[in-house]
Amino acid sequence: MSKRIPNASAIDTQWVKSSHSGGDSNCVEIGEYGAEVVVRDSKNPTGPALVFDPAAVQVFVGRVAGGAFDL
Repeated sequence: MSKRIPNASAIDTQWVKSSHSGGDSNCVEIGEYGAEVVVRDSKNPTGPALVFDPAAVQVFVGRVAGGAFDL
């Protein structure tokens, strides 16, 4: 389960996005938030962020890399 932070810009973190996104601003950005992982929409940096347990993020990324969500 994730938590929601209403204003992602209030989080003190270094936001990063995939190098595959190039200069496009339609990206998901991630950062560290204590012992958790935060995710936000780069188009809306003052919008909400979701907070996840790192283990859940690791499982999700592994499934993406394995093709579980390919259309």
